[in-house]
Amino acid sequence: MDAQTQAEHDSQAAALAELESIRQSIDNIDAALIHLLAERFKFTQSVGRLKATHGLPPADLDREARQIRRLRGLAEEAHLDPAFAEKFLNFIVAEVIHHHVKIAADTGVIDVVDVVDGEGDLQL
Repeated sequence: MDAQTQAEHDSQAAALAELESIRQSIDNIDAALIHLLAERFKFTQSVGRLKATHGLPPADLDREARQIRRLRGLAEEAHLDPAFAEKFLNFIVAEVIHHHVKIAADTGVIDVVDVVDGEGDLQL
């Protein structure tokens, strides 16, 4: 192998090693996100049980609007697309509301038919 070919090979090997290191960092962050989401859902389950016990509605549109504004601001500060942050929060909130509806239905506080259509989709 000539010097130029060896240099190209070494450069590619270094790039692959750096790529592996970056991917490991991404994997670690993904794992942290999963654990954080699990912890968040523990709290939202508590909220759902509290709401069901006291006959409160599964969704809180005022809180959701405040959270969207707050997270959009945090996203801007972090140089993350605020629209992405909003979509992410909306995805999480939809799952939380689904859990709250299920908790309320399981406790007999509400009739699922009141908030869910025939396909099982939330109608809020």
